[in-house]
Amino acid sequence: MIEAGDRVLLVGEGREFFVKAGPGKLGTDKGQLDLESIVGKAGGDVVTTHNGSAFTVRIPRPTDFFTYGKRSGAPMLPKDIGLVIAYTGMNHNDDVLDAGTGSGIAAIYFGGVAKTVKTYEIRPEFSALAMKNITESKLTNVEAVAKDFLDAEGSFDVIHLDLQIQTEHVTHAFSLLRSGGYLACYTPFLEQMAIVVDAATPLFREVHTHELIEREMTRSKRGTRPSTSVSHSGYVTIARK
Repeated sequence: MIEAGDRVLLVGEGREFFVKAGPGKLGTDKGQLDLESIVGKAGGDVVTTHNGSAFTVRIPRPTDFFTYGKRSGAPMLPKDIGLVIAYTGMNHNDDVLDAGTGSGIAAIYFGGVAKTVKTYEIRPEFSALAMKNITESKLTNVEAVAKDFLDAEGSFDVIHLDLQIQTEHVTHAFSLLRSGGYLACYTPFLEQMAIVVDAATPLFREVHTHELIEREMTRSKRGTRPSTSVSHSGYVTIARK
């Protein structure tokens, strides 16, 4: 059941709102909605505005936090996060270290899959914002740490880096990984990807780099074709210890 302070998605005809249940009112072009009326509801229930317009209550998923969560910068795209999960085989037995937290979106996705997630961010204000998003996602297995990744300790099954990667980051990741574990490095430019590959190749048993490309299809009365939006986002290098 939804409690006061919980994030929910309200979906109506052509409109949706990412709100907190509890005290206050939401003003919409469909009328005013008492946010207190959401408390005690469940996903799929319907609430109405003062003039009878209906909104369906949805429990937010990571995709909704990607769309509506507060941002400190551009987060990794879901397709890129998905590739990291797929090529590392991330699962419910894994302890995951994520570095370069940003808004915490990747950590939220990872938290829905892994046993534990520690996400390191050197900028305290970014880490605090990310922890707010993580708390609102109701994930209790994800911890935001306001610290440099190079100061991280422990042992992990998967390490994900989304930062200005240098050789020392790859070397430190290798020292933290358990045998058979994976390092995944997101890099937006070829020059950064080369740093990762050159540093990882002497250390890791396997090193593979993937270009991140996705094409959305659009359909109209004229026909169906790939969207004209940019399909390339960067590169992910996967290295196994």
